[in-house]
Amino acid sequence: MTRFKSGVLAAAFAAGVGATAALAEPAIVYSVGGKFDGSFNESAYAGVKRVQEETGVSVREFELERDAQSLQALRNFAGRGYTPVVAIGFNQANALDQVAPEFPNTDFAIVDMVVDQPNVRSYVFKEQEGAYIGGLLGAMASESGTIGFVGGMDIPIIHRFLCGYKQGALAADPGIKVLYNMAGDTPAAFTDPARGAELATSQIQQGADVVIQAAGGTGLGVLQAASDAGVLGIGTDSNQNGIHPGKVLTSIRKRVDNAVYDSFQSARNGSFEPGVQVLGLAEGGMDWVLDDNNRDLITPEMKAAADAAVKGISDGTISVHDVVADGPCPF
Repeated sequence: MTRFKSGVLAAAFAAGVGATAALAEPAIVYSVGGKFDGSFNESAYAGVKRVQEETGVSVREFELERDAQSLQALRNFAGRGYTPVVAIGFNQANALDQVAPEFPNTDFAIVDMVVDQPNVRSYVFKEQEGAYIGGLLGAMASESGTIGFVGGMDIPIIHRFLCGYKQGALAADPGIKVLYNMAGDTPAAFTDPARGAELATSQIQQGADVVIQAAGGTGLGVLQAASDAGVLGIGTDSNQNGIHPGKVLTSIRKRVDNAVYDSFQSARNGSFEPGVQVLGLAEGGMDWVLDDNNRDLITPEMKAAADAAVKGISDGTISVHDVVADGPCPF
């Protein structure tokens, strides 16, 4: 579980990874922000830990410090015989698209983007479905009639989340006001907690008393600002309820851990298949968290409404707008 520094990347692989050690072992390349980002990468790491605990298999890990390292990291892992090699984050799609054809006998997987290669499994999520539950609960918890949304990079995935959040909020309160901001237009927008705090504070000053973050590491600043201001935050990706107990209404988990676990296990048992895996509420790709840290914040009425929404979305009686497939958000 070594974190290789950028200046010695190639040397570290050459010295630290032998052919014997690499036989049939999996590898993972985390996105920028580190595997302990408390959010997206940490959810992936939870899948790694689950595989290790259940099977005892050794998993080779690499944490990107910048996107430019992805190509070399993926190529080195594949070249040393690791399989599957899992790339976390849309920002690794171009690199994987180059590397996968070079190693046709290696299984690859990527989370949050589709790479159309015959040896790549692509995991994408119905973020809008989980976000709907977040908006529903946020609107029900709000006393001011105004809630907020702080996104990371201004990309379709985050707009998908925003639209679902709006739709869920309006389902609970047709008069709700939803404030929203994006932290930036580069991947750095996911690694700037100070910017997240700044945007959340601005929304709170405009009356928002519930603010969701969909911003990776930047979102930690959102949750901190909400806690400091005495309003409620909503976490995403990982279970963030315990970061500020009693101040995080819920967490909308994006089950990256399940995608990582599935890719490793399917490769181990010989059932790994390329193609696109789409994971929503019904498929176990999204959920919301109720635990001891937020139980007092969720009334029986809120829980019943959320459970009904999960059921309705899962069985198709509630349709959540997808800005990628269905066009611009109408809300």
